[in-house]
Order: sequence, then C-alpha cells, then structure tokens
Amino acid sequence: MSTTLQNDLLIRAALSQSTERPPVWMMRQAGRFMPEYWEIKNKHSFLEMCKTPEIAADVTMLPVDLLDIDAAILFSDILVTAEAMGGELSFEQGVGPRFSNPVRSMQDAERLSVDCVDRLQYVADAIHVVQQRLKGRIPLIGFAGAPFTVLSYLVEGGSSKDFKRTKLLLNNEPALAHFILQKIADVTVDYLNMQIDAGVNAVQLFDSWALALSWNDYRDFSHHYNTYILSRIKRSVPVISFCKGSSVFAPMMAEAHPDVISVDWNADLRNIKQALPEGIAVQGNLDPFVLYADKKVIREKILQLFEHMRGESGFIFNLGHGIMPDIPFDNVKYAIDVVKGFRY
Repeated sequence: MSTTLQNDLLIRAALSQSTERPPVWMMRQAGRFMPEYWEIKNKHSFLEMCKTPEIAADVTMLPVDLLDIDAAILFSDILVTAEAMGGELSFEQGVGPRFSNPVRSMQDAERLSVDCVDRLQYVADAIHVVQQRLKGRIPLIGFAGAPFTVLSYLVEGGSSKDFKRTKLLLNNEPALAHFILQKIADVTVDYLNMQIDAGVNAVQLFDSWALALSWNDYRDFSHHYNTYILSRIKRSVPVISFCKGSSVFAPMMAEAHPDVISVDWNADLRNIKQALPEGIAVQGNLDPFVLYADKKVIREKILQLFEHMRGESGFIFNLGHGIMPDIPFDNVKYAIDVVKGFRY
C-alpha cells in the first residue's frame, strides 16, 4: 500500500521501518480549533457532517491543506457504530453526545443489532471521496471506537465523569456487560473491514475511556475485545491501538499485536518503546497543553522528545490525546513545521 503513496512516512514508521524524521499527525486535527471548521459546522449538525460524504471529506481535508500533515484521519465519530446498532444518538452543543435510549437491561441489549454495517455505508462513501482528493499524497487513517468505550456511552446515555453506571454493570452484571461488548466487537470488526476495503491506509482503535478501569477490569472488559477485533480485521494495513491509560496498559495492549501503540503523556516514551516487543511502534506523546505555550517552548519540548527517541525506529509524532478547541491554530501549525524541519 505504501508504494502508491507520495509520502509514506507514517506507513513506514508504523511498520517499524526507519524514517528520515518522525511522521506527524494529531488527534482531533480537523476540528474546533480551526475557523474553517466552524464555517462548515455553523451550517450543518455534527451528525449531518459525519453522514454526508462530501462534507466529511471537506473536514478531513482541512488539516491536509492548511497544516500539511503527514496523514489524514477520516472525519467521523467513534459512536457511529452504536447508532447503527440502534442507539438514538444526538449531539448537544456544550453537552456532547447523548443516547435517548440507554442500554441498561438484557432486554435493551438484545435490541442492539449486529447486522448493521450497511447503515454505515456513508463512511465508506466518504473514504472514496477523500482518497479521490488526496490522490495518493499522504495516507488516510480510518478508525473505530473500542467496545468498552462505546459501551460506556450506551450505558451512561452520554459522557460521564465517573462511569458509575458502567462500573456497576461490570461489577453486578458482568454477563450482561460481556453480552453487549461482544455485540459491539462484532460490529467493529465488520466496520473496520469495510473501511479497509474502501481504501484507508491505516486504522486506529480508540479506547478513550480505558483509564477508568482497574488492571483486571481492563483485561476482562477491554483488552479481551480489542484482541478479538485485531485478530479478525484484515491486517493489510497498519493498526494503531490508542487508549487513555496506555502508559499503564501498554504491556497488555502489546499482547493484542497492534502495529503501533499510541502513548499518553504520562509515560517516558523511550522506556515504553524499549519494553515493548520488537516490531511494535509507538505514537505520541506530547502533552497537548504544550500547544498553549510560547512557540519557543513548543519547539524545545518537541526537539527534547525527538532527541530522547533518537535511534529508535518505529516512532510517529502525535499528542498524548486530542487538540483542545481553544488551542491557537498558529501554534498547531508551528508545531507541525518544527517536526517537518527535523532530521535525524
């Protein structure tokens, strides 16, 4: 796949091959910190943006055209699988995602559909449009939400600070939790394979709320299903595994055999890399809050990380989590320029 790309830095780094500099992309790189994003967002609802291939492609291309990054990531949302399964999803300004029919009982869980990937055809259509526009310039990353994270939204009915309902489910009704998680995992396999067939060059599995879990609960209710997914998707493209808490869970995450583990900013990235099995690359791990700082500081922090990682193949530069909405656009652009100007 990399031979068709003009810039294949990300693919080479993801496969632990040597690169002349680290490739750079950033989680939430097409988003609310961009005035151009708001020009689109003010005309359409969030779900309309996700479900209209031309609009999703417009947003996907913003960081390609404005930031000159090394990889695009498809504009979508981790909860589209939950909606396809039957979740009544809406997004409220200042509140976030909401499910008006939360899953709290076996009856609720039995209603969730698993034969639903055709309802996500708009994602495949968006991939086709984006790839037509990219013309092989850089890789396109597809993604899905990991089962535990998707489960937490379905059970809580939206975002949560403490995941109380979710943890009660895991503790009091583990069999019900496993029943729901297996359904989500099966849909996620179909969904990622659909994206790979549609032409993405890499995929990332987002387990955004894994940090809420203890070690044993992560193993049983998250890692088990992520491993299931990674063993069943078409491994013709690199697979990146991300979770909040990767600085803790990386050794277990490696057992699922991803190509790349995306690491949060709490860890020493070189230590994580050297403790992983050979052939697993790392992605990360700048604290996104650095991007609020003076440009001199941004430069120092990035170059400090690069010097620390010198000699390590299989390194993709990214943030430990996503770009915050009020980070100055100029600071993001400057950070990317610093990365692109670096040479080993």
